[in-house]
Amino acid sequence: MTEVSRPSARRRTSLSLGYIMFLSRFLQVPLYLGLIVAQGVYVWLFMVELWHLLMEASLDRINEVEIMLIILGLVDVVMIANLLIMVIVGGYETFVSRIDLKGHPDQPEWLDHVNANVLKVKLATAIIGISSVHLLKTFIEADRVAPQMMLWQTIIHLAFVVSAVALALIDRMLIRSHPQPRSSV
Repeated sequence: MTEVSRPSARRRTSLSLGYIMFLSRFLQVPLYLGLIVAQGVYVWLFMVELWHLLMEASLDRINEVEIMLIILGLVDVVMIANLLIMVIVGGYETFVSRIDLKGHPDQPEWLDHVNANVLKVKLATAIIGISSVHLLKTFIEADRVAPQMMLWQTIIHLAFVVSAVALALIDRMLIRSHPQPRSSV
């Protein structure tokens, strides 16, 4: 009868370290929980701004441009909240643990094929949307904004656009170089 070989001490250490490294992904959980708290702060900010809009408009103390600027601010808050959701849900799903939502009627479509590259492109697109809102607010208030500030905001916005296009192209090249097997479903 042969003796069952036991893993060497080096192999056991390697396995233990690997397992510890694998478990370290759960250190991100408090970060995602913190982002959920931050989203709660954004909900509060949204409600305060909405209340301010309702009060000022009902008392006829603001003009149409001011209403539009407040609404753009509300849109900005919603877009940042959407960005937070993408980071929280997509990041958790990609880097910590799967979220089993198969068959749930409210499961976002993008969650079916989320990975680090898809998440980067979606985040870049969301940042462009947020930047667009800020740029629009700047142009609406152009008479109160220094031309150099407008120029820099435009340049930064264009840098976001170029970065997002580059990320999308890189993602497309990666998909072409590593095609995924087709599902037989």
